Amino acid sequence: MGGSGPGWGSAGLWVTLALTWSVGAALAAEGPAEPCGTEGWAQDAVPPGAAFVAAASYRGPGNNDTRSNKALPILLWWSGSLFPHFPGDTERIDCPRGSCLVTRSRRVARHRRTKALIFYGTDFRAYEAPLPRLPHQTWALFHEESPMNNYVLSHSPGIRLFNYTATFRRESDYPLTLQWLPGTGYLRAPAVPLAEKDAWRRKGYGPVLYMQSHCDVPSDRDRYVRELMKYIQVDSYGKCLHNRELPSERLRDTSTATTEDSEFMTFIARYKFHLALENAICDDYMTEKLWRPMHLGAVPVYRGSPAVRDWMPNNLSIILIDDFDSPRELAKYLDFLDKNGEEYLKYLEYKNVGGIKNQFLLESLEKREWGVNDMTLPNYLNGFECFICDKENTRVEEEQEHKKSRGKIPAPRPHIAQFKHMGCPMPTPGFGSVEDLSEGDSWKEMWLQDYWQSLDQGEALTAMIHRNESHQGRFWDYMHEIFLKRTRQH
Repeated sequence: MGGSGPGWGSAGLWVTLALTWSVGAALAAEGPAEPCGTEGWAQDAVPPGAAFVAAASYRGPGNNDTRSNKALPILLWWSGSLFPHFPGDTERIDCPRGSCLVTRSRRVARHRRTKALIFYGTDFRAYEAPLPRLPHQTWALFHEESPMNNYVLSHSPGIRLFNYTATFRRESDYPLTLQWLPGTGYLRAPAVPLAEKDAWRRKGYGPVLYMQSHCDVPSDRDRYVRELMKYIQVDSYGKCLHNRELPSERLRDTSTATTEDSEFMTFIARYKFHLALENAICDDYMTEKLWRPMHLGAVPVYRGSPAVRDWMPNNLSIILIDDFDSPRELAKYLDFLDKNGEEYLKYLEYKNVGGIKNQFLLESLEKREWGVNDMTLPNYLNGFECFICDKENTRVEEEQEHKKSRGKIPAPRPHIAQFKHMGCPMPTPGFGSVEDLSEGDSWKEMWLQDYWQSLDQGEALTAMIHRNESHQGRFWDYMHEIFLKRTRQH
């Protein structure tokens, strides 16, 4: 269903942003915006100041930009906790097309040289967005985490508030799809020998591991696993559906279980199958729950990204839950593989020399400009900064050409994020249908309500931008208007 519920049309937002952005070049040339009492912002427009003239240089990939710091575009990390430079608040970055200053200091939020605001999706709240939205600024979204952290972004009104995106979706402007996969070497790591896994089984351990301590999530994974447990032994060590203790206090420490601690990894590698169910369902949302078992040589029993096959090393490396009509049928297949080692080992052939056949996966890793646990490459935060810096320098150049030509050269057209940059569907029960759930079901009350209220929040903020609202406190008035509109429609 995605963002297909009733709501504002996207054309209006395009026109509003297009108009405000094209006017932005003229406003930028005239000087800083005048103060207008915006809540949460500095009450007066402040010049960049000494810190922005003498910022320490972060060289990045480097360029031939000879401009001084005081002439550079400014990028503001509105979500300051993600600012990828320490220990200061401001840095110069030297990117392929030109240089920029990046900062987490909101005192420059309204300055004419502040060309872009960068938001972290998990922290972005529609009712806290900086208003009014200034016409000379783009909004950039960085959101590598679960869609459950902010369903506002899964609806068209929410995602189209942004000009550029870095999300887990391959369609994003700066895709982070393989953020949990360091490289092909990680997949080729040797598996525990089958004889050792069979010996583990004879000691009374189950064929299937479940390790989750984050329960009650949108994917409703525990409901499915609970049903699966009726038909096959599943050893569950986390807080969710807990039925077995880890062998030491150290391993029971959550901080150990969430890292690739060698003792912990050795323990879970003995299992033939790992239940790998993401906390939310969305195309290209794939985490360590998928890649870690493959690294260890366990077979992931997976539910998460519906497009996961596109990224697999070959055609037989994971077992998809949704390929089976019921948990009972899945359990039968797992039992068959558990008792037939030759068939089981077919799922690990990608670890052999030449076993990774998927050219799309290989090419995607090769083209990726940022690294995972690789100090020889930039991290994706610095990479996204440079992506935005290059876009803003290009826009500045195009605005200058437009101005010099006295309108003969068109003003730059705004780039608007698309629904498919996130576009995650409405949560559904992990087992059964919504109609089967009781009225008081906690999952139903929590996640369906959150998903559709998030649509309303995106629409409310869009309307506020259309009307040039400057007071965040009016957000809930807009939400009430939308509620009344919904009521009349239904």
